[in-house]
Amino acid sequence: MTVNAVKDVKAQARRLAEAMAQAGNPVALSKAYELTAQAAGHADWNTMVAALRRAEPAAHAKGYALGDAVRGRYLGHPVSGRVHALRRKGETHYDIEIALDEPVDVVESAAFSSMRRRVRATIGADGRSIGRRSDGVAHLELD
Repeated sequence: MTVNAVKDVKAQARRLAEAMAQAGNPVALSKAYELTAQAAGHADWNTMVAALRRAEPAAHAKGYALGDAVRGRYLGHPVSGRVHALRRKGETHYDIEIALDEPVDVVESAAFSSMRRRVRATIGADGRSIGRRSDGVAHLELD
């Protein structure tokens, strides 16, 4: 499956709607989506899109995939955990959520603490988040 599989089947559905209109049997684009999905052996459009997205290459940023063990730093604290969620965001970035092995305190104060069991960030192919601290260091840096 190509990375643009959903775009490809959307284009196919548009062509189907246009062809049916030219043949004197116009259908709404939403109906063309459903017909395209059924012709491909899926129950409906949403089921087909979900299947296409699952079939996309598992390799994401730096080769991370769901369930992979990762290590790095979050807000300067060493962390380790497993990739809990991963979603492509544009051509070069990914939203990643990591379920941490041990909670990390994200507050630099003796007065209180805030423990996190999961962390989320948008990362580039280098494994670093686009979000930065005031000193310019990435919020999340994966090894």
